[in-house]
Amino acid sequence: MFYGTELTNRLMLGTAQYPSPQILREAIAASGAEVITVSLRREGAGGGAFRDILKESGCRILPNTAGCHTAREAVTTARMARELFGTTWIKLEVIGHADTLQPDPFALVEAARILSGEGFEVFPYTTEDLIVGERLVEAGCRVLMPWGSPIGSGQGLRHRAALRSMRAHFPDIPLVVDAGLGAPSQATEAMEMGFDAVLLNTAVARALDPVAMARAFGQAVAAGRTAHAAGLMPARDMAVASTPHFGMAELA
Repeated sequence: MFYGTELTNRLMLGTAQYPSPQILREAIAASGAEVITVSLRREGAGGGAFRDILKESGCRILPNTAGCHTAREAVTTARMARELFGTTWIKLEVIGHADTLQPDPFALVEAARILSGEGFEVFPYTTEDLIVGERLVEAGCRVLMPWGSPIGSGQGLRHRAALRSMRAHFPDIPLVVDAGLGAPSQATEAMEMGFDAVLLNTAVARALDPVAMARAFGQAVAAGRTAHAAGLMPARDMAVASTPHFGMAELA
């Protein structure tokens, strides 16, 4: 449940870097995603044709503040996005490090507090830091989006123990793994860990066959969620025989 909206598909898909508008259209459909992200910069570059794809998809639009490096930039961009897309949802990004694209936690919390106070429903792109997560919740965020690894890196879940700790620390807050996923298996792992959704872009958009990769990620997310709900087998230090001893022949 994301700000009162329940999704049946837990894959959120980005809309940048696709080879053509048609491939983007087909990839969205193949993924089964119900939420797609878009930045104001992408909207400006794509014009009416891009806007048509967004409308035709039937998906909920999650605008983002990609490219912003200060709280002021992010807040201004979010306000513009609300006017353009007619939604209070905003994926809040405030980048603090040029090489890793790691979010600036101080500016992120500041922007989240301002936007939440203005009625935005904020999806903050953050790290797996528990204290930053607590400050974002205090600022009004009802969703947290920790990175799996740096944006576009394809490294997957780089800090698994920290992500598990975050899941345990915020049991009642929807958590979305955002950024760094490069393979469907990594998305499955995130869902098996109990995360509520994953958001990705590059792994699909830059694949040799983006449509097939979008379909694969959709299936992987569904499988991971089903496995988590079914109850995964715990790891053991020693082997445990699956065949019972009862009924086995006794050799003299």
